[in-house]
Parts: sequence; structure tokens; C-alpha cells
Amino acid sequence: MNQDSSLILSIILVTSIVATGCAPRPAPAPRPKGSLFIIGGGERDAPLMKCYIELAKTHDTGRIVIFTMASSVPDEVGPELLAEFKRNGAKDVAYYNLTHEQAIQPGSDKILDGAGGVWFSGGDQTLLTAALLNTPVHQRMLELYGEGAVIGGTSAGAAVQSQFMITGNERKTGGAEGDWDVILADDVEHAQGFGFVQDAVIDQHFVARRRHNRLIAVVLQNPKLVGVGIDESTAMLLRPDGKYEALGEGQVIVYDARQARVFQSPDGRLGGHGLTMHALLAGDVYDLAAARVEPRGK
Repeated sequence: MNQDSSLILSIILVTSIVATGCAPRPAPAPRPKGSLFIIGGGERDAPLMKCYIELAKTHDTGRIVIFTMASSVPDEVGPELLAEFKRNGAKDVAYYNLTHEQAIQPGSDKILDGAGGVWFSGGDQTLLTAALLNTPVHQRMLELYGEGAVIGGTSAGAAVQSQFMITGNERKTGGAEGDWDVILADDVEHAQGFGFVQDAVIDQHFVARRRHNRLIAVVLQNPKLVGVGIDESTAMLLRPDGKYEALGEGQVIVYDARQARVFQSPDGRLGGHGLTMHALLAGDVYDLAAARVEPRGK
């Protein structure tokens, strides 16, 4: 290669590097305009339900669509939930107990027309995903959340909302419901959830059922995910600004390992240095992006 050719090649390489470095980065995806209203299970009082219903009224017709498939008795739970919602001020509310075959049909998403709110009942979260995951109904729910609707649920209806969904089963017990007496790698069974929450993992019945060990295990193995454990009779409101607000009687526990150093012993036990924990009471707000708590009244 002669001197002129070498010079030309150098110019091309430098130009390519500069162009690559100066190329505009893709704009971040816009925040959803809607809210998530996630209850950790147990009893829920009228103020919590009225808050959810008022949020639903702000989008489209305010119609509320309930999915009961998580329950072992979905057609008994449905009328009970209809009565609860109407008692607390909902005007237009309907429930559906769909099979996967029904949900994958073209046009199945029409049941969500006019919806300002979607609600998932308690039970077994894997039954909800088995029916709705990757169907037109699921896609329309994601669109509704982006457009301004409120997506809510309790217990199983809480766990299903994050992309990383805890099933409740423990691998060391052979896939049965876990007792979580250790913080162990590869022990928490999980599956794909509906993905309204991408950067956190939701757990429920959290303080009442002492589920700290399993959520700590999840965030130590997946430190990019913030763990949000919601107690019974308590809600976590994920607002359009991306901040998490605690509502109700109990606490929302947050585990954040994003800045932690994570270790694993030869027998699979997990360790972490710098893991942070917050116990939020009603009115406290957690700013996940800034990793800080805004106390009540601030």
C-alpha cells in the first residue's frame, strides 16, 4: 500500500469513528400516560377502591373491565367484584372469564373499548398469563396503559403486572409453594408477566407472609430490577411521572441492588454489599430513577 492510499484509509477510519460517536442516540420511549394501581392482597377498604375508580374515570368513558381468570371460582368472584365496584361508585363495569382460545381470536380486544380501567382478581397469576399473554387483549391493555388508563389488581393481579413475574413456587421444594427459609440462587421460580412494569419486580402479601427472602434473592440475581413488595390492604400507585406512591394501611418495601456488589457462595447462597431497603408508609413516594424517597408531605 502506498503513502497516499494509507492516508486515505486513515481519513476514512477517523471519519467513521467520529460519525459513529456523533450519531444521535435514539430518544427514550415516552412514559406511559396511565397509572398502575397494585394492591398486595388481603382486605381493601373503600378509600382505596374509590381512588382506583376515580383514576379510571379520567380516561375515555371510564368503563372498568375485570378479568377473573386467576381465581379458582372465576364466575363466583366476578359478580362479587361487580358489586364491590358499583358500591364504590363505578357506573360501567363488566367482568370476563376468558380462555386462551377466546383471547387469541381477532377482535377479542373489543371488550376493552371505552375502558378507563382494567382490573385483575386474585388467585393464581399463571392462570392469568396462560389466558391473556401475547393475545390481542394483552396488546390492547398495554396500549391503554400508554394512552392514560389505569391498570389495577390485587394479589395475583399484582404479581402479573411486572415483566419478571414471581410464580410463588420454589425450585428447591420441587416447584411447590415455597417457605423461603434461605436466600439462594436460582431458587425463585418466575415466568413472563404482562410487562406493564419493566424495571422492577412486584411481590405481594409481602410483610404479612414474610416474603423478604425471595425478593432479596430476586434482586441480588437481577440487580437491574428493583424489588417492590406490597403488603396486604396496601396499594402501590405507579404514577405517570414514573414514581411509586404508597397508599393504604400497610407498607411497601423496596429493595434496590443496582449499586450493590453481589456474591455467591459455592453452595448457592447469595450475598450483597450495598443493598438498600426502604419501608414506605402511606404518602411516601419512591423515585426509582433517582433512587430516593420523598417522604410524606414533601
